[in-house]
Amino acid sequence: MDDRKLKVLVRHRGAMAGLALVASLIVLAGVIGLLSPHDPSAWRPGEQFQGASASHWLGTDNSGRDILTRLLYGARISLLIGLASVSFSALIGLPLGALAGYFGGRTDAVVSRFLDILLSFPGVLLAIAIAAPLGAGLRTVILSVGVVGIPPFARQLRASVLSLREQDFVVASRALGAGPLRTLIREILPNAVGPVVVVATLGIGSSILTAAGLSFIGLGVEAGTAEWGAMLHDGYVDPQMRRTLALYSGLAISLAVLGFNLFGDGLRDALDPRSGGTR
Repeated sequence: MDDRKLKVLVRHRGAMAGLALVASLIVLAGVIGLLSPHDPSAWRPGEQFQGASASHWLGTDNSGRDILTRLLYGARISLLIGLASVSFSALIGLPLGALAGYFGGRTDAVVSRFLDILLSFPGVLLAIAIAAPLGAGLRTVILSVGVVGIPPFARQLRASVLSLREQDFVVASRALGAGPLRTLIREILPNAVGPVVVVATLGIGSSILTAAGLSFIGLGVEAGTAEWGAMLHDGYVDPQMRRTLALYSGLAISLAVLGFNLFGDGLRDALDPRSGGTR
């Protein structure tokens, strides 16, 4: 990113607010193990439904576990799911998009039909269809959410490659004897990375939301894991916890998704050459 684009990003109020939210989430998730004296998974039958106090800032849940500690440990799981699923989506989607955009013809047709099949299902429904036969588990969540995220990466890179493959510097590379793979990797992909970064940033937020939805219906992480969607479910099914556990976990999900979306919007504005202002 050049200096002009970096200045646009820094002056983008929404992007900086999103970055602050994401950075705070990462820091709190990283240091919680050093600061909290509570075990996020240990059941304490004699300490259920406690209100806010000096030892339990947000109270305890229906198993006597400290809510704040579980929320912050849950941030680790949610961030891991978001990063891992987006990495999986990019690993599959980017090569498909690059090949479809550069070679066109039959290759483009086959890739496009595959993407159309994935896009014909609503994202959450497709994730459920993948997760249901595999059973709950962290790997299942990453796989199912990662598959849902393949089309945005593939379609974005395909569009970028289509717009770049006939540019003068690409034509000159081919005229000098560079093969298709070398031209694609050395000339086209470095100039197409900007929009992909935006897709990845926005994808982390949507992945966290989709994973929370899977955990809420019992197809996400294992029962008892400190994960926001599972905590939201625990709070929803227990009337005594709806005003605390469900509220706090829902707020954590919302803030995380908001942070990544705001930062992604700022990146998009900074990397878009037609962008001329701040928000």
